[in-house]
Amino acid sequence: MNKSFVKFVTDFGPLAVFLYIYYSSGKDIKIALVPFIIATIVALAFVWFLEKRVPMVPLVGGVLITLFGGLTIYFDNPIFIYMKPTIVNILFGLALLFGKHFTNEPILKKILGNTLNLTEEGWKILNNRWMYFFFFLALLNEIVHRTQTEEFWVNFKVWGLLPITFVFTAFQIGLITKYKINE
Repeated sequence: MNKSFVKFVTDFGPLAVFLYIYYSSGKDIKIALVPFIIATIVALAFVWFLEKRVPMVPLVGGVLITLFGGLTIYFDNPIFIYMKPTIVNILFGLALLFGKHFTNEPILKKILGNTLNLTEEGWKILNNRWMYFFFFLALLNEIVHRTQTEEFWVNFKVWGLLPITFVFTAFQIGLITKYKINE
């Protein structure tokens, strides 16, 4: 089985399930969350079955989807699922902010050091940019979910945040090129 196809299906399959149920149920987020949580757990189990490990980011995402989705269902209040992206982005931002104090180097270097070969200054700048970006995404999510309809927020979460992240990532290519250490 093609590994990239499996990764794509396990990453985006639960989201496709959520969107399908959300729109076919008359845009009821609480109804769509149950199959979303189940599909997320099935996807994580499938990755475990194939690779005998689950990468950290999907695992954390799955735990948070289950936690915040469960809270939304239990308390019958969508604020919990609205807040999930805010909390996740704040946690990522804080990890990048404080991580260097525990590892003596930028956390991004720890995570991406095998794939990128940058100068120390380059790692510092890239780490700080991502840190600010995560805090920006948290703030943006708060603004959208507090000022827009639920349907707008769902669409923004799926069709807005992902392209914003791709564009931000593309803008980092210049920095990576400038600070790349040629071997």
